[in-house]
Amino acid sequence: MVQGGEVVRPKVAGGRAGDPFAPIADFGFLSDCETTALVAPSGNIEWMCLPRMDSPSVFGSILDRDAGYFRVGPAGVEVPAAQRYIPGTMVMETTWWVHGGWLVVTDALLMGPWHHETERSHTHRRAPTDYDADHVLLRMVRCVNGQVQVRLDCMPVFDYGQTPARWEHTGAGYHEAVARGNGIGLRLTTDMNVGFEGSLATSRTLLKQGEARFVALSWSEHQAPSSYEEAQERLVWTVHHWQHWLDRGRFPDHPWRSHLQRSALTLKGLTFAPSGAVAAAATTSLPETPGGDRNWDYRYTWIRDSTMALWAFYTLGYDWEANDFFYFITDVAEAAEGKLQIMYGLDGREELPESTLEHLSGYDNARPVRIGNEAYMQAQHDVWGAIIGSIYLFVRKRDRLDDRLWKIVVKQVEDALANWRTPDCGMWEVRGEPQHFTSSKIFCWVAADRGARLARVRGDQERALRWQAAADEIHADVMANALDERGVFTAHYGATALDASALLIPMLGFLPADDKRVRETVLAIADELSEDDLVLRYRATETDDGFESEEGTFTICSFWLVSTLVMIGELERARALCEKLLSYASPLQLYAEEIDPHTGRHLGNFPQAFTHLALINAVMQVIMAESDEDQPPLA
Repeated sequence: MVQGGEVVRPKVAGGRAGDPFAPIADFGFLSDCETTALVAPSGNIEWMCLPRMDSPSVFGSILDRDAGYFRVGPAGVEVPAAQRYIPGTMVMETTWWVHGGWLVVTDALLMGPWHHETERSHTHRRAPTDYDADHVLLRMVRCVNGQVQVRLDCMPVFDYGQTPARWEHTGAGYHEAVARGNGIGLRLTTDMNVGFEGSLATSRTLLKQGEARFVALSWSEHQAPSSYEEAQERLVWTVHHWQHWLDRGRFPDHPWRSHLQRSALTLKGLTFAPSGAVAAAATTSLPETPGGDRNWDYRYTWIRDSTMALWAFYTLGYDWEANDFFYFITDVAEAAEGKLQIMYGLDGREELPESTLEHLSGYDNARPVRIGNEAYMQAQHDVWGAIIGSIYLFVRKRDRLDDRLWKIVVKQVEDALANWRTPDCGMWEVRGEPQHFTSSKIFCWVAADRGARLARVRGDQERALRWQAAADEIHADVMANALDERGVFTAHYGATALDASALLIPMLGFLPADDKRVRETVLAIADELSEDDLVLRYRATETDDGFESEEGTFTICSFWLVSTLVMIGELERARALCEKLLSYASPLQLYAEEIDPHTGRHLGNFPQAFTHLALINAVMQVIMAESDEDQPPLA
């Protein structure tokens, strides 16, 4: 709330303002493929944006203890006995022990049948499915033994912690309440008796063995459950939805299968169903350095993620999801006509202006808190190779290239060839001086090389020859300028520093895995760009990225190292590293962007799509190498 130009935050009931911040890895992740939520071990919903995952937050206490929360759990106890997902789902169970009893809280963002049978959806661009988000957060609580005092505390603070809720009862009794702010209407429905303490909606009840209650928070025209029996029925529908979705996939019978399945579910949860876009993460401004300023908004979709996302979805048998993301990418490429951006909003919007929320203290006092991401304006030359690589994967599945895709191919290849000789900001989006980054040149080579292959499919021999000649020229330029005296690929032309993006060289087919320079580069990164076996993007002291602070190891790069170690024949070393990385997974098998190699602490936004994509690639590489199966190339 703003008074006289000064932000006035609501007083927080229940001691929440003084609570310590839970480790990032200890949060649970909920999704209905439109909205996401993070659940702290305390039972708090500490991050939830409405009406979709890149909207302003309603519960934001992960970034400031006064920015809103929603807790259902035992009174006076903060530490649960256990947390898990119901197997094969995005539905969480938290089990509590208190003196005198045991309690189970089940949390889900409900899914239901497709809602728009008599009118078209105003948000969906992709083809409708048989299911849809219900726009309901359901929390069910059950006493399984003894008796437990249960407390419900719901304190939304709209617009990133700036506008406190104003609750009022609806209906005849104390079971429904509504609050409005920032264009959002919230309805709380429960079989407990709710009262208000300022902006806090609260309830307290004693549950005895076998007794249960429910509370639902809804924000659209879709109705929340009105009774415990209806809530249970809709929860079961949601559980079965996720299990049926997972059952569509192809997962090897292997001890690591559960990691593949959780990664697939996480990627599905980060997919914005109306457009097919995959968000890089569910959060903004979770710090890459404890207490530091490397805090970014990742609730958008990056074009560079597309090739790996398509590969992962296709490999696991999720062609529908792969195609939806592919069509989103081609939609924005077609709409761009001129310059293709590196990233877009989940609805395809182009402008993502970056600003700082000065009123928020940040996760564990890591500031600034940013929304938007000005990297959308950067020149990054990997974008053309990413989209052409994606089209190539798509066409290879179908062996046909229609006029619409061909027009996009021509435009993007020609853009790559017009720009590949100039410096850029690189795939890591450095905010220092532009450079001739090796990875950027390689992605331009991908654009030309895959473009030439697609031209052959199209029967356009003139372009095939010209683009292949350009690919050969780019290849020769990289070989002449990106190698040091050891024959190891460096971060950019004229540098001696290493960069983990060089691990993409064999994965993208720039050089074969048995090339001596590939082997030397992979081993140099493993030995010289790693901390306790985990891989850094680069050393901050050697790369001008616009910041002075250090950062953790990038987990995607560590999984890339697993993949490339397999490719160069170092299977035992690859397996050992993969086992180590899987041991760093959160208790719920989720990953943030980075890991502190000395403590195992997860850093950065959470959960991170790119990390889970790289996990799928690496785990499948190891499993298939052990079974002597050929792994299809990434692009």
